[in-house]
Amino acid sequence: MNLVESLRTQRLLAIVRGKDPAAALSTVRTLAEEGIAAVEVSLTTTDALAVIRQARAELGPDALLGAGTVRSAEDAARAVDAGASFLVTPALVDGLEPYGVPVLMGALTPSEIESALARGADAIKLFPGSLGGPGYLKALRDPFPEVPFVPVGGVDAQAARDYLDRGALAVGVGSPLVGNAADGGDLDQLRARAAEFRKVAAGERP
Repeated sequence: MNLVESLRTQRLLAIVRGKDPAAALSTVRTLAEEGIAAVEVSLTTTDALAVIRQARAELGPDALLGAGTVRSAEDAARAVDAGASFLVTPALVDGLEPYGVPVLMGALTPSEIESALARGADAIKLFPGSLGGPGYLKALRDPFPEVPFVPVGGVDAQAARDYLDRGALAVGVGSPLVGNAADGGDLDQLRARAAEFRKVAAGERP
């Protein structure tokens, strides 16, 4: 799977984390039903590996279903075994190359970005994006014009528009999109938020 090209098309990565495994699975299912094709299940989710395994069984082998908050090679091994087709880290992590799946590696500073690329990152998770905002991404585009950036952290609908306008490959969105759905919250509200973010990803203006 070419993660970068998929995200270039989708422009949106949903981040699911919660305390209720059944609700987290329902959230992944609902996002897929609403056309959010790329979904990351954080390993901080209760029974995250079971959620990934069941979601993979339901969504099929081609779904863009990944594992997030991958902090070690051991995390990566368990996530890939459960069915994750890509990995997302919060920071620089060594030893992920043997697992043969794309990696969206967390970095913030220019030095960290270079280190992530040296570790084989397919794209950079600019995290926490809220620390510098869309203006910081714009500044990074000058020395790193070819690097695919996915800002994550505090990305609401307006910030998503601003990041995408400033050259982000895609945006990673957690609570502004998922809300409390993965803790048992209202799925109809999730559907409404998913529709809003799909419009943002498509470049539509309010």
